[in-house]
This record gives sequence, structure tokens and C-alpha cells, in this order.
Amino acid sequence: MVNQNLTATEIGFTHEDFAALLDKYDYHFSPGDVVPGTVFSIEPRGALIDIGAKTAAYIPIQEMSINRVDAPEEVLQSNETREFFILTDENEDGQLTLSIRRIEYMRAWERVRQLQAEDATVRSGVFATNRGGALVRIEGLRGFIPGSHISTRKPKEDLVGEELPLKFLEVDEERNRLVLSHRRALVERKMNRLEVGEVVIGTVRGIKPYGAFIDIGGVSGLLHISEISHEHIDTPHSVFNVNDEVKVMIIDLDAERGRISLSTKQLEPEPGDMIKNRDLVYDKAEEMAAKYREQLLAKQQGITIPAEVAPVEAVAEEAVAEEVASVEAVAVETVAEEVAPVEAVAEEEIPAATEIEEEIPAAIES
Repeated sequence: MVNQNLTATEIGFTHEDFAALLDKYDYHFSPGDVVPGTVFSIEPRGALIDIGAKTAAYIPIQEMSINRVDAPEEVLQSNETREFFILTDENEDGQLTLSIRRIEYMRAWERVRQLQAEDATVRSGVFATNRGGALVRIEGLRGFIPGSHISTRKPKEDLVGEELPLKFLEVDEERNRLVLSHRRALVERKMNRLEVGEVVIGTVRGIKPYGAFIDIGGVSGLLHISEISHEHIDTPHSVFNVNDEVKVMIIDLDAERGRISLSTKQLEPEPGDMIKNRDLVYDKAEEMAAKYREQLLAKQQGITIPAEVAPVEAVAEEAVAEEVASVEAVAVETVAEEVAPVEAVAEEEIPAATEIEEEIPAAIES
């Protein structure tokens, strides 16, 4: 029978010895660590978690998920074991604060970086708009679509609830920015069905000093001023008006930048016909485009072009040279118009992809 009246001296193990033993095997926990823990008590606005520390750690309800949580039981169950992120150091009671939300954010950023590296197209529904563009959620992160990258004639406000195909423009965890493009996704999808040398019918949607923007089936291509005619043109306004229907040939497809370059110059039977006799250019468009494609194919294969066709080759070479020059010349303006608005939007107008601590209450959706 065990003698229950043994003293601490007789046992040889004092309270001080026990405390020292606990200190010896006590693990050091630091903010930023990811540790396993077991749920042992669920409270109305949080839960107590055993992670092996002297005092039970606490996870508040707002740190339980990227998504809105109304009750802890939606995420956690008693005696469940899972990973937790240590959010803050011990408070005055020796208690650590934990987070699941931070782990989900880390994994979400990893996933969107992978999607960007794969140049993937993702789909997401618009849940809100602001003066700069539209807001979506990608892998639980809040993404921003600048107005310049929304390809629709609808008012932005009418996009709420609509699912859009999107491409990644910027994935920056350090700056907490996730920027996407609807326009680029549509251009890529359209470009997959287009070919260089193909003749398409479009509508003039905008005219700038350096060229005209042509809508070809829902995406915009640039007809640079140097590709309108072999004869000099002072301004595209002297040839086109907004809403004019035009027949153009595709001379370059840049899927990475989401740009389509167009030409009517290469469709001219004689130099200057776009100014003197536009109907003739449109009537002969397919014929001239076929010659253009023959020249490109011959050049790729290194075939010598017959003398009688040489002028066309010269035109093709000139077209390539001028296209390169025109792309370089207009690069700054075109990129400024089509892409710079993303950068031009002030920092406070681009919502953060994840919310900082002070913004946590605002991140809880009503």
C-alpha cells in the first residue's frame, strides 16, 4: 500500500525541482513560427489552443480564416489538431495569439505566384467596384482590375456579380498588391484564333495622333499612322472617323503584351490607294494579303523571290522595318496609354490584396 504521507524530502522531488524541469523542457515560441496545436476549448469569439506552451494560446475569430467567419465552430472542432501561425508574442498573462488566416495568406500568395509563372488565365466574380476599377478574389486574396484593363462597354457598377476571365499583371506580396487584367485575357483568347497576314473587318473606336484603335471582335488593335498608307499622312483623322468600318490586315500578334498591330498600307495595290481609292484597297485586300503571306513564308524558308515579285518583297521588308520602328516609336505612348494607368493609379486607390491588422474589422464582410 502506498504511503500517502511521504514528505517532499522523502520523495526527493520538490516543487522547485518540478518548476525547473518544466523550464528545461519549455519550448521557445516566436512570432512568425508555424506550430502544431490542438483545440481544447471553443469560446464565443475565439478558441484556446494547446501548442505545448505553459499557457494555452488563443486564436480570435477574425484570425480563423481568410473568409468571413461568424462562429468558431465553422472552422475549428474540439480536440482537432492542425497548424497555427504565431501572430504575437506572449502578453502579460504569458498567452500567445495565433492565426490560421496568415497561413492561408502565405499559401494563397504561393499559389498566385505559381499561376502567374504559368501565365494562367483565372476566372473570378467581381464583388465590388471603386473609382479606379473592380475588385475580385483570387485564392482568397483581394485582386484589383484597373479600369483601363476592363474590356466591356458596361458601366463598372454593372459588373458586380459577373465572372470575368483574368490574367495577372502584378503579384507583389511585399507591397501587398495583386493586379489583374480582363482586357489581356480577352486579347489572348482572341489572338489564339488570329494569324499574322489575316484580313479582318473592324470598327474605328479611337483616334490618336500616332494611329487609330480598331475593334476587331471585342479586342483592340493598333493601326499605326505609318501603317495606314505608303504615302505620307499628317494625321489619322484625315483618313478615318470614329465608328468607320475598316478592313485591315494583322501584321503582328504580341500575346505577352496583349497587343495586336494592324496595317492597311500592306493592302494597297498602289502606294497611296488608302487616300485616293479606299474601296479598291478593300476589294483587293484578300489578294494583297495572300501576296504578303507568300513573301513572309518565302523569307522564312530562304527562298529567292522572282524579280517580278521583288517589289512586293521590298514592301514586305519595308513593312517589317517600319513595323519595328513604329513599335519602338510608339512603345512609350502605347504602353503609357494601355498599361501605365495601372502604375498611375495612386497607391491608396489600389486596394491591398491582404489587409493589415488595423484593417481586419473592415475586411469582415457584412
